[in-house]
Order: sequence, then structure tokens, then C-alpha cells
Amino acid sequence: MATEQHTASDDGSRFLISDLCHMLETYLEPDQVQDVYRAYLFGAEAHEGQHRKSGEPYIYHPVEVARVLADMHMDAQSIIAAILHDVIEDTGTAKETVTAEFGEEVAELVDGVSKLTQIKFESQAEAQAENFRKMMLAMVRDIRVILVKLADRLHNMRTLGVMRADKRRRIARETLDIYAPIANRLGMNQIRLELEDLGFAALYPMRYRVLSDAVRKARGNRKEILNKIESAIRQRLDQEQLAYRLLSREKHLYSLYKKIRDRVGSFTEVFDVYAFRVIVDSVDTCYRVIGMMHNLYKPVPGRFKDYIAIPKANGYQSLHTVLFGPYGVPIEVQIRTEDMERVAESGIAAHWLYKSADKGGRNNAQTRAREWLRELLEMQRNAGNSLEFLENVKIDLFPDEVYVFTPAGDILNLPRGATAVDFAYAVHTDVGNTCIAAKIDRRLSPLRTPLLNGQTVEVITATGAHPNPAWLNFVATAKARSNIRHYLKNLQNDEATELGQRMLDKALHNLNSAVQEVPDPVFEQITRECGFKSREALYADIGLGNRMAMLVARRLVPIEGSETARAQETGHSQPLAIRGTEGMVVHFARCCRPIPGDAIVGFISAGRGLVIHSETCKNLAEYRSRPEKWIDVEWQKGIEGEFSAEIRVDVTNQKGVLATIAAEISETGSNIENVSIEERDGLDTGLNFTITVHDRAHLARVVRCIRKLPAVMRISRTRH
Repeated sequence: MATEQHTASDDGSRFLISDLCHMLETYLEPDQVQDVYRAYLFGAEAHEGQHRKSGEPYIYHPVEVARVLADMHMDAQSIIAAILHDVIEDTGTAKETVTAEFGEEVAELVDGVSKLTQIKFESQAEAQAENFRKMMLAMVRDIRVILVKLADRLHNMRTLGVMRADKRRRIARETLDIYAPIANRLGMNQIRLELEDLGFAALYPMRYRVLSDAVRKARGNRKEILNKIESAIRQRLDQEQLAYRLLSREKHLYSLYKKIRDRVGSFTEVFDVYAFRVIVDSVDTCYRVIGMMHNLYKPVPGRFKDYIAIPKANGYQSLHTVLFGPYGVPIEVQIRTEDMERVAESGIAAHWLYKSADKGGRNNAQTRAREWLRELLEMQRNAGNSLEFLENVKIDLFPDEVYVFTPAGDILNLPRGATAVDFAYAVHTDVGNTCIAAKIDRRLSPLRTPLLNGQTVEVITATGAHPNPAWLNFVATAKARSNIRHYLKNLQNDEATELGQRMLDKALHNLNSAVQEVPDPVFEQITRECGFKSREALYADIGLGNRMAMLVARRLVPIEGSETARAQETGHSQPLAIRGTEGMVVHFARCCRPIPGDAIVGFISAGRGLVIHSETCKNLAEYRSRPEKWIDVEWQKGIEGEFSAEIRVDVTNQKGVLATIAAEISETGSNIENVSIEERDGLDTGLNFTITVHDRAHLARVVRCIRKLPAVMRISRTRH
């Protein structure tokens, strides 16, 4: 086994394990550096004989990953985990072996980064989602997991050229969609920018080359004006005898690309922005400098942002302003302290939390990261599967923030487009679940109202209130979406369980039995054979239409004798009573819109439950070939509720006729859900109403009242 392998560094020379140790000696204890070297020997032996796509020995990669973390001055456990991050996944090394050699902490970090290789997934997307979910949950336990993963991904992106074109694109897309946003969410700006530019180059190589060439050509033209602005800023700061660092910034290629793409602007418009950063010693000086800049050049109205008073979600703090520079060119200026600069570049890795037992030294980025991790944990609990969890996290990773206030004056940051419902869930899950209205700047506003910077929001709640499915159409935060879905899922499950029990009871009735008559041991055996842990889960599966009630019934009560067979043939069993309130698992077909009093039939649809049609529905012909999915149903006696019905009213063209008919409908106790107008020859018009009624008698009363109106030529109930 080699004792000193090496990897390629930026200047083309090899980066040796000894070089890594020299880096670590500048901030780690000697015994910790020795542990890192011991981990290297262990990893080199484990990966012996393995090579990367480039042909290099595999150990080169873990050492480079460790180097990325060493640049951030990460702790010894993180460096060791980086060197060993693939030994569980790619070699025969067990987690227990890593624990015995390097401790449980390191083993958990390595395991958190490892993919789920032992489980077979139905699709690549499902495997990706489940591996991501595993990593994020490990990250919740120890945030260093994601730092190792980001370092791993960064080196993989640096060496992506040896991969097949399709694999390069897939990895680049995943990097831009997930890993770069995570780095941004954790405030790790340097890693984010490099991941974005590398991902951009791999995903859109032609666009990258064109934009790169354009930037190179434009750079020379900018030099003179850049020097002029820099000289003016320095002169103004020197007059005040301030201690400062002045940096000119050039926009990264991916950032330029996004601005050109999203704002439909030209390259010249986007690139001709001159960016500077002033780094000073204190917060007070930051505000002094912003005054000097506004005195030197006129500020652009509405472009000043104070991220010191109100930090970004990732803990980022700075003052931002845009100025009218010489020749009318815009100048972007960022002003921050040295501490803010460190946090802006390294995020949670700045002043690393694990360096000291003193947890009070946690920086703002780390605090925000912890809050985000708590939200992730809640999302994971509410998500039905890994794909849903991944979708929720993606939503959460792209916040263009809005800052709003609670009535007590606390600040909440939400993604742009967030509504009062998002605000309610951000305050607390229970507040979101029971909210019924909101006051925005003391004025009563709809819950779907998008929030704006600086608004004060007060949520009104009510005991017994619950989330509305319609909220999913406008909420912007992952937390709100996952909690609403969780509630609806539970609601649907409860309804499906009850409906499934009723359907199974009806099927057993055909076999001269009932749910209560089936012995518990038999029920438990069949439940297990169907792959469920409880009979409630079996009921729910039946109610959702995924399993036929009659087939389950036949397994519970084997068919014996001619009497049972005759009972099945005659079909004289009690139809299933429909109450009209099973909103999540009993659907009323939109083609015929059945209402109480109509003769109805039921059709079992997988995943949706029971779909109710009227017996005269034209679309029933499509389902005749599947009689096993039909079920006899009837309306429950004394049914209450509102049901949709469609009517067509042909009227002569008169002023105010629509208002007259609408008033008449309202007088009968019906509501109008929708109305459409069909103009024909200018003399008469067809009005199509979707209205709510209680039953056929109520609909007949509405029709009679409308028919009496002089302008009405004919009226009929419509079915599609």
C-alpha cells in the first residue's frame, strides 16, 4: 500500500497527503493531524485497485475533497469523513469498522453521505429522491454531512470532463437544481458560485463559451471607466480617514446568464454594471460609508437594501445600493464588515461551530441553518414519499425574499409571492391549520393576497377550522404546502377507511355475511396476506379503489354451496348508501353532475375511490366492458348538502336579463358557481349556469321560477 499518494492541484502539480497535513497543521492539533493521516492510510487500503474514470487511483478524489474542507478550516472529524466518504458505499468496509477505527461521530458522517445501494428502486428519479432524503435527514442530525457532500460534489464537478455527455448533463442539472441552491441556502457563496459556473459549463457548453468570449472582450473596454470609479470611491473614503478594503467584483457567468435569460435583456445591459465591495471594521462605519456613497453619486430610487438590519434567510448581512455613475452607468456597491464578509463567503463554515465547546459563538448563518433544518424535519414527517419531499425542498431552495412583520414587530422572511397562508404557517403549523382570515396593514384581506416588503400581517384563527384544498393553488412555501397536503392526506385516509368498510360490508352481505361476523384471526391473516399491518389500512385501500371489495370478501368468506351462488346471481343485496359528504373519496362525475333524486351507479376508479354517475350518463358506455368495477349505489335517505347542477336558459336579448335570472336563482336559495354566455343571432342568447341545489325537487323549483320570466324562451338541465 502506498503511503503518499497525490492528486492534481490547480497549477498542474500533484497535491500530496503531506500537503494536506501541512494545511491542517496551521489550525489543528498535532494528534488530530495524525488521525487524518491514519484515515488516509485506511482509505488508501480500502480503495486499493479502484480507479476513477480518468484512470487515476481512486484515493486521489477523497484527498481533494478533504482539501476543499481544509480550505474552509473545518474540524478534524469532517476532514476524516471526507477522506473516508466513499469507503462504506464503494468498498467492502462496514460502518461498524469505521466506528471502531475512528469513532461513531465520523462513522455517522460517512454513512450520511453514502447512497442507498442495497435498495432497488423503480426509477432513477425515485432513487435520487430517496438518497437525497437520507442525506438531508442525516444533515438534520449533523450539519457537517452536507458540507462533506458539497465538497464531494465540487470536486466531482471539477473533474466532470471524463464522463459521458448524457451523464455530464444529468449531474450538472442535479448540481444546479439541488446542490448549488443548498450551498446558497447555507450561505456558502464561494462554493455556490463555483458549482453554478461548472454546472453551467457542463449543461450548456455552447452558451458558456459564447458568454465567456463576450465577457473577455468586454473586460478591456471597461478598464478605463472602472479605474475612474474606483479612484473616486477611494478618494472619498480616504478623506474620512477610514480603515477599509475596496474590491471590484465581476459577475459570474451563470449569474450573467440567468439575468439575460430571465430579464430578456441584452448582454451589454447586464454586463455594464460596475460592482464594488467596501469592507470596513464596524456596523456603524457601514452606515457612514453608505452615506458617503450616496453623497458621491446619486442613488437609484428603490435600489437600497439593508440586509444588516434584516439579514437574508441564509444569514447573509450587507448594505446594498445602486448608484448613477459617470456617463450614467449603474454602480452596485456592497458594504459590510470583515465578519460579514467571512460569513458571506463561507456561511455556516465560518467560525465553525464544532471548533469550540462554546455553542454561544454560533454565527447568524448557523442559526438560520438550524431553523431551516427544523423546517426540513417537519417537511419530511409530512411528506408521503421521497419524491414529494424532494419537490418541497426544491421549492424552499429558491426564495426571492419578502420581509414582513408580525403584530409584535418580529420579522419573518418569506419567498416572493408568499401569501397570508404562508405567513400563518411560518408563525406556527397550528396557526396555519386554523387560519380563516388575515389583516394586512390592519385591513382585512383575502388569504390568497401576495405579501409585500414591510407589511404587517395579523392572522385570524378559529377553533375547528381546517386547511382548504384550494390553498394549494396559491401557497408559495414548502412548509405550507407540505402541511396542507399532510392534513388532506389524513382526511382522505379517514374517509377512504370508512367508505372501504362500508363497501366490504356490502360485498360480504352478498355472501350472506358481514364484517362483524368474520372471525378476527381470519381477518388478520387476510390483512397480512394483502400486505397491510391493520384492517384500517385494508379498508382505506378498498375505499381508494386500489383493491376490489368483492375479491377481499371472497377471501374472507370462501364461497360454499348454491345458496351463496344464487345470492350473488340475483344480486338482491342492499345498495351502498351515498351520503354526499365523502368529499375526498366519493367523486360526482362532472359529465352528468348527479344530484339526490337521480338514479345513480358507482364506478371504482384506482386512486380516486368511488365515482358516481347518473344512470342516463352518455359516458357510461365506455365502462360497460368492466362490470367488475361497477357497484350498486343509492342516495341515503334525508341527505343534506349542496350539489352542482347545470342548466341552460335560452333568452331574448334584453337589457338586464342576466341580472334578473341571477336574482331569481338567488331567491330560490341556490348559488351560482359559474355562468357562460353564447350569443347566436343577436336576437336570442344562450346562458349556461352551474348552480348548487339540494336535490331534484330543489332543482325543479329553480327551473319553475326561471321559466315564469317573460324573457325566457326555454330552459333545460344539461349533461355533457
